[in-house]
Amino acid sequence: MRHNKDSKILPEGAAKEGANKQERHSQPHPRVHRWRKIIPTLLVLVVILALARALMPWAVRDYVNRTLDRNPLYSGRIGRVTFHLWRGAYSIDDVNISKTTGNVPVPFFSSKRVDFAIQWGTLLHRKIVGRVLMIQPELNFVQAKSDEESQVGGGPWLQMIQDLFPFDINRAVVQDGSVHFRVFQSDQPVDVYLSKVELTVDNLSNIRNETKPLVSSVNMTALAMDQAQFELIMTLDPFSYRPTFHVAARLLGLDVTRINDLALTYGKFDFKRGWFDLVVEMQANEGQISGYIKPLFRNLKLFSLSKDLKEDSVLQFFWQAVVGATTAALKNFPRDQFGTVIPFTADATGTTSADILATIGNILRNAFIRAYLPLLQNGGQSVEGLQFSPPDVTSPISPTGS
Repeated sequence: MRHNKDSKILPEGAAKEGANKQERHSQPHPRVHRWRKIIPTLLVLVVILALARALMPWAVRDYVNRTLDRNPLYSGRIGRVTFHLWRGAYSIDDVNISKTTGNVPVPFFSSKRVDFAIQWGTLLHRKIVGRVLMIQPELNFVQAKSDEESQVGGGPWLQMIQDLFPFDINRAVVQDGSVHFRVFQSDQPVDVYLSKVELTVDNLSNIRNETKPLVSSVNMTALAMDQAQFELIMTLDPFSYRPTFHVAARLLGLDVTRINDLALTYGKFDFKRGWFDLVVEMQANEGQISGYIKPLFRNLKLFSLSKDLKEDSVLQFFWQAVVGATTAALKNFPRDQFGTVIPFTADATGTTSADILATIGNILRNAFIRAYLPLLQNGGQSVEGLQFSPPDVTSPISPTGS
C-alpha cells in the first residue's frame, strides 16, 4: 500500500484522545440538559397558575354567595370578585345584604367594595390575621310596627362579613360610610343619619398578647345630617362573653331643624330654631352597663304663635306651647341653653333604667347654678380631644365645671 508522503501516522494514545474530544463535543452540556427539563416544567406551572387565577374569582364568588345565603332571615348579593395575589388579598364589589322577611325598602348592609387582605405586619408576632376595608358602606336601622319589617340591633351582617375571610379579622377600616335610622311607617318618614363615617378598629385578635382587659380600640368621626361633627372613641374586650367596653361620644352643633321629622314622630312637636350638642359616656363590665347622656340645646325656639296656629291641630298647638314654655323657663339665660344629664344603668338583656330624680335635679342645676358644657363629666386622659374617663353616675348633680 502506498502512503501519501505528507500524511502522518499518529500514535495510538493520541488517536483515542482525539476521539474522546469529538465525543464530548457531540454530547449536550449538562446545564443545557437541565434547562431543557426546567423550561417545560415552568411552562406547565405557569399554565396551571393562569388557569387557577382565572377560575379563582368564579370559585370564590360561588363560596361567597353560599356563605351569604346561610342565614334564613337575610339574603346576600355581590358583584365582581377581584384577586390581588401580590398582597394576599381579594375584593368584592357591590355587596348587598337584605332582609327577606317583611317589606323593608332598604338593605340592612351594603358597600361599594369590601377588601380582605392579610395583615403582613402581624407575622412578626407569629400570627396570621386579616384586615377588612369597607369603602362607602351603608348600614340601615329601620323601626316598624312588626319585627318582620324592622331592622334593629346588631344583626348578622358582621358575622356574615367575617365568614368571607379564612383568617381572623384583626383590623377593620371604614371609608366614607354612612349609618341611617329610618322610619317609613309614619306621617313624616324619618331618616336620621351619620355620613362621611371614617372608622378604624384595631387589635381585635390581641396579636401582642396584651394583659390589659380592654385590648381593642375603636376610633370614629362622622358628620351628623351632613352638618354637625360627631366623634367616638371606644376600647373593648373582644374575647369577653358578655359586653365589656368603655365608650365616649360627642356631637357638636347640630341644627335642630334637620331632625324635625324625628321630633314630630316621637315627641309631637317641632323645632323652630336652635343648636344641639350631645355627650354620651358608657362603660360595661360583663354585661352590666352604666353611663350618662348629656343633651344640650342652645338658642332654642319651640313655639311660634303665628306659625303653630296655622300648621298645628288644637292638641298639638297646646302641646307645642307647653313644651316651648317649659324649656324657656328652665333654660340657663346667660348661655341660652336648656340641658341636663341623664344617668342610667342597663344590662345585656336590654333592660334600661334612668335616674329620673337625678335628671330633674340636673335640669335645675343647668338652669340656675351652672350651665353644662359639651364635655365629659369627669377629668381624665385626653384622647383625640375627648376627656376619656370612667363615668360616675352616683351623684344626681354633676361636678362643677362640666
